[in-house]
Amino acid sequence: MNITVYLGSASGKDPKYAREVRKLGAWIGSAGHRLIYGGSRIGLMGELAEAVLVAGGEVIGVEPEFFVNSCLQHDGITELIVTDTMAERKTRLIELGDAYIAFPGGTGTLEEISEVMSQVRLGHNESPCIILNLDGYYEPLRVMLDRMVQEGFLDRESRDKFLFAADTEEIGRILG
Repeated sequence: MNITVYLGSASGKDPKYAREVRKLGAWIGSAGHRLIYGGSRIGLMGELAEAVLVAGGEVIGVEPEFFVNSCLQHDGITELIVTDTMAERKTRLIELGDAYIAFPGGTGTLEEISEVMSQVRLGHNESPCIILNLDGYYEPLRVMLDRMVQEGFLDRESRDKFLFAADTEEIGRILG
């Protein structure tokens, strides 16, 4: 399975993020899945790619040329796909994925998983969409989605397609 993971190129302030991203990478690699991600060597992105590789998995990065020109790409991954724009990168990350995970991250992570959620909502993508709600990181998003249902802007059936997992073990149970 190709698993697209959206996450930050920053490491975050708490070491728990690096610990959990390494667990996620180890699970992806050891389970025989392929990581699809943003292609960077820095922050949580780099930690995730390294963990997958150490566990014997394949890693495909998708990175826009301007990041490559800044030498942010991970040179040790299985394959690097270089795009012209961020929009093209987002499209490729979705096209390549069989499942999507939002790890804690910033506005880019939120933007990318939101696009997947919109596709799922419209019925254009039936793949699992999982939000890793590590220590409640995405709890405000869960509350917002439930409020959308309550206010009539999102139907319950679509809302229930956005899965929240507390940790890597729960992701493993969801994806099998």
